[in-house]
Amino acid sequence: MDGPGLGYSYHLPSGGWNLKIRNALTQFSDLFSEFNKYIAPAYHHDRCERSVPMRLYSMHKREFVMVFVAFFACFGLAVFIGLAGPPITSTAEHRARLNGTDMATGPFVMKTPALSTYSQQLWVIAKFSTANSDDERYDKTFQVSVSIDGISPEEKLVSILSAESGHNRTRHLKCERQTCEELVVAHLGSLDYTHYIITVRFYGLEGFHQRYTIRNLTFYFKNYNPAFTQIEIWFRLIFLLAAFVITCWFGHSLRKYPVTDWSIEQKWISILLPLLILYNNPLFPLIFLFNSWVPGMLDAIMQTTFLCAILMFWLCVYHGLRQNERKLATFYLPKFLVIGCLWVAALILATWLRCTELEDPTYNYVLDTSNYYGLKVFFFTVGGVYIAYLALLMLRAYSELRSMPYFDLRLRFLTLLAVIVAGVCALVTARQFGAGVLEDSFASRLSTYYRTSAQFMALYGLLNFYLYTMAYVYSPGVQQVYGQHSSITKDNPAFSMINDSDEEVIYGSDEDSRRPLTRAPRNADDSD
Repeated sequence: MDGPGLGYSYHLPSGGWNLKIRNALTQFSDLFSEFNKYIAPAYHHDRCERSVPMRLYSMHKREFVMVFVAFFACFGLAVFIGLAGPPITSTAEHRARLNGTDMATGPFVMKTPALSTYSQQLWVIAKFSTANSDDERYDKTFQVSVSIDGISPEEKLVSILSAESGHNRTRHLKCERQTCEELVVAHLGSLDYTHYIITVRFYGLEGFHQRYTIRNLTFYFKNYNPAFTQIEIWFRLIFLLAAFVITCWFGHSLRKYPVTDWSIEQKWISILLPLLILYNNPLFPLIFLFNSWVPGMLDAIMQTTFLCAILMFWLCVYHGLRQNERKLATFYLPKFLVIGCLWVAALILATWLRCTELEDPTYNYVLDTSNYYGLKVFFFTVGGVYIAYLALLMLRAYSELRSMPYFDLRLRFLTLLAVIVAGVCALVTARQFGAGVLEDSFASRLSTYYRTSAQFMALYGLLNFYLYTMAYVYSPGVQQVYGQHSSITKDNPAFSMINDSDEEVIYGSDEDSRRPLTRAPRNADDSD
């Protein structure tokens, strides 16, 4: 009872760490709200750019569903056709018949099976097996000498690569117990003759043979299946004709609108569709008509350019939706630098290796050049910069435009379709190439190419259907959503939809949180 507390003690309530963390998060939220006015839609985000109304604006939920159902139906049909298609490669086996030390040195003289221009390329692969019984992994360095002669129609030998030309290459024989990894002995990027005589000699395997005893040596001749080549030609032609028709239809639908009034999506689709025609390559049959490196080089350039154009499209649209003034120095130049580096790196790897292997079939990009890994690191670095840049633009676009009529709709459609395309490409690529995706994508090795026709149809059809879908959605709508006074209206939420949000007009929603923050005054005679 004594003292000022009269026998009572008081303690402030303590919630422990949970309350402290909650208070800290509350303070952080209050601090973030101070800057929210700079990233949230406000009066200075009004859009005054004029644009042609797109079909996207007048589509209802069921129409969106039907668009995606049609997209997946076409994609699934392409995959099903690929699953029913023939295998991509055909393989012939040749077992070495030498005995004793000759198994470690050779020479191994082999005649290839009958080849045609539809066989496209030829790989000569060697596989060793030993009599080693220890649980041991070993890596042996040795040299390979290859000579190649073609058999002309007159049954004469035509020297293509002589053993005296100095093309002796260093290879690594990696083995574990009795099994050794396959190694590519030679690769012919073009086939000029029906049959070839290939002579292979090894140097430096004598000691390896004495210790581990080379029991078997098998050579494999792998080439493209002519049946798959025919399917590739036909479907490239089908996609080419479809892309041409879509391009003409899209240009015809925009013919009555000035180019300056096109939205940024419509401008980019008008660029991507002609590039899609080049991606489908109308010159592809020339690869089988002329034994030259030029048609194959053009095909690599066209495909690389189209893929980089899609990456550029994503950057420009996510940034351009927020910014009307798209100057060359400030808007396009940084993006051109990033995409240009990717384009140059991919093109150098594709064309340089193709030219080098045409000159020397024994060339190996991993072992015979020190520049390959430099290009690989450069490509990964620029790719990381691109991903970070794109993520930043997407974050800022959603933070500024997520509550603005029509703009959030454009963002959602663009992102959803891009995520589907990127996800399918990543899934198929990872399943095919695994961790060595970059290494195998640009090198002329057998593992570079598709294992099944389904993978070819999936990746090739996906990009075509992606462009077809965007061309349909971004084409001018039949009905004008903005009103009946003008066929072209401002790309301004406050102007184009004075009292209604995109949810109310398109989806019939009454959600007030989706209303634009900037409103125009209601006119007395406004019937809406």
